[in-house]
Amino acid sequence: MELSKTNHRHFIVFKPYGYLSQFTSNDSKQQSKNFLGNLYNFPKNAMAIGRLDEKSEGLLLLTTDGKISATINSKKVEKEYYAQVDGDISAEAIDHLMVGVEIGFDGKKYQTKPCKAFKLVEIPNLPERSKKIRDERHGPTSWVSITLNEGKFRQVRKMTSAVGFPTLRLVRVRVGAIHINDMQAGDVVEVEDFKIEDRSLNTKEI
Repeated sequence: MELSKTNHRHFIVFKPYGYLSQFTSNDSKQQSKNFLGNLYNFPKNAMAIGRLDEKSEGLLLLTTDGKISATINSKKVEKEYYAQVDGDISAEAIDHLMVGVEIGFDGKKYQTKPCKAFKLVEIPNLPERSKKIRDERHGPTSWVSITLNEGKFRQVRKMTSAVGFPTLRLVRVRVGAIHINDMQAGDVVEVEDFKIEDRSLNTKEI
């Protein structure tokens, strides 16, 4: 699925911890927050394709093309997350994640759809987070990969909490075939187009 052959502009960003997935806010309490515009001088009509909350990190796609945004936001495109959770996550908990768990959403109970999930054998090679995670003296932690075709607000965090392993760190590592690879927090890469199924991206470094 190759998207865009127009004059629109498209960006792949590694959103750092502590940044909002937006450019401005009318909330007076958020005026001191970090916004995407602090990372790069994006076009005025650029928009984030799906959001990561302030405490989440990783792959964020930006575009000036609303049609592309709608396509990638559709449930047809997988989003993969690496979550560091509190405790040594069990095979039973993984199974529960895969078949779906009940979480709260918009004041109601919601059953998540079946997803892909597995425990990561090795600690993923990710940039160090700006805010330290608690150390092992407070108990073990583990990493799990969760791949969704949906994206409710704070869904991954709610899912891991529902199975008894709260998320300590959350990084989105993939959208379709676009992967963060060796990007560092705060990196911005402009691309000619988004190739959601083809892993070879035609990119130019900024």
